[in-house]
Amino acid sequence: MTLTTNYLGLFLKNPIVASSSPLSHNVDSIRRLEDAGAAAVVMYSLFEEQITFDSFYVDYYLTSGTNSYAESLSYFPEMESYNVWPDEYMNLIRRAKEAVDIPLIGSLNGVSAGGWTDYAALIEEAGADAIELNVYYIPTNENLKGTEIENIYFEILRDVKSSVSIPIAIKLSPFFSATANMAKRLVEEGANGLVLFNRFYQPDIDLETLEVVPRLVLSNSAELRLPLRWVAILYGHLMADLAITTGIHTSQDVLKALMAGAKVTMMASELLQNGIRRISVILDEIRSWMNTHEYESVGQMIGSMSQQHCAEPAAFERANYMKMLASYRPIN
Repeated sequence: MTLTTNYLGLFLKNPIVASSSPLSHNVDSIRRLEDAGAAAVVMYSLFEEQITFDSFYVDYYLTSGTNSYAESLSYFPEMESYNVWPDEYMNLIRRAKEAVDIPLIGSLNGVSAGGWTDYAALIEEAGADAIELNVYYIPTNENLKGTEIENIYFEILRDVKSSVSIPIAIKLSPFFSATANMAKRLVEEGANGLVLFNRFYQPDIDLETLEVVPRLVLSNSAELRLPLRWVAILYGHLMADLAITTGIHTSQDVLKALMAGAKVTMMASELLQNGIRRISVILDEIRSWMNTHEYESVGQMIGSMSQQHCAEPAAFERANYMKMLASYRPIN
């Protein structure tokens, strides 16, 4: 039995990748992720604001009203320690590469081309095996057309692609009007992988202080369904690797994601809530399931339940909509 897979041209010992989170903030934690069984680590994001804006300005707007934040925010450190600055980020990658044997994927988080190309090149120089572009953009201008928003993604991808030789994955939002076409065009522009989906954190209103505050809610397994559907639909139609990064908490989540067509599953919330050792537990459960169901490799199951191979392909589209609604009976 083998759990090995390939993602972005990287040979991985299993399909569980630690996604970008505070757990990659230092070398010791990255080493612990490797020891627990993580096949690769997506490094903590280097934010565009750290490159272009004054740090105190950013810190003020991210930390004002801290006392009214949701309890779950305690999982994350203060802004000054939550992120390392550009030079420290490169040094962290260099030191981590010397300390672990698993691939490290750099992460850039922003919305404009700006300094992305320069820093992408520095991330490659520091030793990262690949780069994940996390384009976090909320289009609030009513005059901005959908095509203009899409072009932002294409421009960033083209610029970064021209500045590095290592593979590039792009983390997608689920809010495009034509998700399949957007995915296709990104691959045509050179994306080696697509990561589904970015979780946009939503603001809330504190009724006591009458302030708009961020409410951080970690993911749960129910959120897997949206990326599961789209990976199943896209599988076999794109010359790029697919990854699921939302709603991966259990061995069942990992298995479903693989069967839909994902090469890897990315995990953060589960590890923040229940500890890094969860990786080894989940891997043991996957081995047990594979043994019971007579699977010899992860490769056997990747895409086996995608729309392309599913006995009922329309299940991923509209066909089951009425059936699902009609089956629900409220409690009297």
